[in-house]
Amino acid sequence: MAPPRDRFSSSHPPARRRLLRSSAAGLPATTSPPASPSARRPDTRQAQLIRSYTSLLRSAPLMLFFQHNNLTAVEWMAVRRELKVALSAVGPTTLGNNTAQVDLAPHVRLEVLRARMFNVALKINEFFDPAEAAADPETQRTDKHGALVHDLSLAAYRSVKRAEEQGIASANPDSTYAQLSPLMTGPVAALIFPAVSPPHLAAALSILSPTPGQFPAPLRKKSPGYHEPVVQAALAKLLLVGGRVEGKVFDVDGVKWVGGIEGGLDGLRARLVAMLQGVGLGVTNTLESGSKSLWLSLEGRKMQLEDEQKCEAKKDE
Repeated sequence: MAPPRDRFSSSHPPARRRLLRSSAAGLPATTSPPASPSARRPDTRQAQLIRSYTSLLRSAPLMLFFQHNNLTAVEWMAVRRELKVALSAVGPTTLGNNTAQVDLAPHVRLEVLRARMFNVALKINEFFDPAEAAADPETQRTDKHGALVHDLSLAAYRSVKRAEEQGIASANPDSTYAQLSPLMTGPVAALIFPAVSPPHLAAALSILSPTPGQFPAPLRKKSPGYHEPVVQAALAKLLLVGGRVEGKVFDVDGVKWVGGIEGGLDGLRARLVAMLQGVGLGVTNTLESGSKSLWLSLEGRKMQLEDEQKCEAKKDE
């Protein structure tokens, strides 16, 4: 009879077998040995995260950033449930110049970010220009693909490294990276919108960061699930720290200003048109006032000369 097979297969390398045996020896008899490592390499997982984050930064026009205090899976599920209910109540909205209405609620998502990987993606998005790298003769090239200027290329790495060494990353306080990087500390989550829609933003703020009067939390009678202990415990661990709208960084007050625009994008356009008309009217009045003042001065001088001529004519008579 063949001897019983060792618990750890001989397919493991010797060093791996010793590690597993030493780990299993220190565990209670009722505890199973540690699971084998993931088949995917960690650097590959990081590469995929960086690619997904750079794509997100280029495609998502509206993002809100929250610091969270390690919510549990049940708490995340409860928050996403209430968020979905609030967004679905907004209904379809018109985006841009499209006449058709679009329901954004199914496409809004709340995602936990890997802060370090997202920070790298911010640098690539800010300091790496693929067109400029493709024109550089030092950029790596292949016969099949030409210049290698993707987000994980050596050219991207050199651009980011050059920005760090020259201090460009922190020299310009108005850059997107300089304003967002301080927020990427600790556990961070992002609420991602596929389009800028103030009504949907207002609905999300009423759930995740309610403000009495401006973005009031839903009433218990209207939304009893929102007042469940698990939801309230989760929301107490979420803190809105800022947002990114159309590539521009907004603080909390700026995010709430965008969410408070009445009438959505149409209301914003109407407000901008009114502001431009007001500016144009002011310029017109200023120009007209100058010409009127000149005309009045000339007319006054003309009348004065005419009166003097009349007086001289009377004296001659």
